[in-house]
Amino acid sequence: MKIESYVLLFVGFFFGLVGLVYWLWSHEDAGSVMLLGTFLLGSVPGFYYLWWSRRMRPRPSDDPDATLEDGAGVVGAFPGSSIWPFVLGLGATFVALAFVFGAWTLGVGLFLAVAALVGVVYESRRGGLV
Repeated sequence: MKIESYVLLFVGFFFGLVGLVYWLWSHEDAGSVMLLGTFLLGSVPGFYYLWWSRRMRPRPSDDPDATLEDGAGVVGAFPGSSIWPFVLGLGATFVALAFVFGAWTLGVGLFLAVAALVGVVYESRRGGLV
């Protein structure tokens, strides 16, 4: 996790430096706040990953002398393909569109979201396609 933390810290500090230069040069508030947010989005998880990587044992991908056999492990089961995540996303889109077009899209969105949730639960209990 050290490599990931270094990448995120680089992104955070790069945008922090750019934000500081931008604010000193332009004195514009909105862009400076957005660059500050980008700095935080890079540095906060970067510091967390760095803190966490010092407390866990190194992964095989962190060892430069590791072999492929060191990284092999148990591969779990992966879920099959399903239409329900698409239906749930469509329902969420209609719910969000209710703020723009009116309450009639809220009903369609909630219907699709509930149908998707019922479908995914039914499919997971059955173990196959519905």
